[in-house]
Amino acid sequence: MGLLDDFERRLERTVNGAFSKTFRAKLQPLEITAALRHELDIKAAVVSRERILVPNELQVRLSPNDYTRLATMGSSLPAELTQLVKQHAAAQNYAFSGPVVVQLSQDDSLSTGILRVDSSNVREEEVQWTPIVEVEGKQHVLKKGRTVIGRGSDADITITDTGTSRRHVEILWDGTRAQATDLGSTNGSKLDGVPLTKAVLPPDSVVDIGRTRIVFRVLPVTASPNPFGDASHGGSSGRRDASPRRDGGSIR
Repeated sequence: MGLLDDFERRLERTVNGAFSKTFRAKLQPLEITAALRHELDIKAAVVSRERILVPNELQVRLSPNDYTRLATMGSSLPAELTQLVKQHAAAQNYAFSGPVVVQLSQDDSLSTGILRVDSSNVREEEVQWTPIVEVEGKQHVLKKGRTVIGRGSDADITITDTGTSRRHVEILWDGTRAQATDLGSTNGSKLDGVPLTKAVLPPDSVVDIGRTRIVFRVLPVTASPNPFGDASHGGSSGRRDASPRRDGGSIR
């Protein structure tokens, strides 16, 4: 069951403001879902009888308190929101001009419990695909070449797990694909539960080293590869006490 599945039956109450009677101080994920769906609905453009175009890039701006709290969920929340946006579009027969991207960012002008949504149509050719690894709740953009992960200070990504070696695993990104290699670690590595020596990394695969989980993703982005993006202002707004409304090569 997904992170937001439990909230689905209460969506209408959220839009009508009843949800805020229970949660007066903190923005809840369901309210973000309602705001995103509302943004698609008000921005839907009828291109032809068979095609209704909606924005495929959506940025949710949150107050500092809400952003800090929700950012602890890592990439799972933006991933869930992206899936729900796709489901809503499919139910309404909406079409996208490119990959769907949902980002969360901090907006210092907002008060706790208030959100804003910016949206735009971004064509497929305008999207950059960026490789990242998520380690200990943080996202790291992979540079082209080799990235070493371990607990040593000389590793490119240093972790605190004492069950890992100083230079435990290496990820090679050649601009198209990624490959993971265990660097002769003491406790070994696993790729999706299978012992790893050297293997190509598919998107959304998981490498386990010690007690640390490394998730490899390739994200479609036009700005920040972090689904919790940079702060700025503007766009549509939603409030916790009302329904959302609009403001204005190969590897060797």
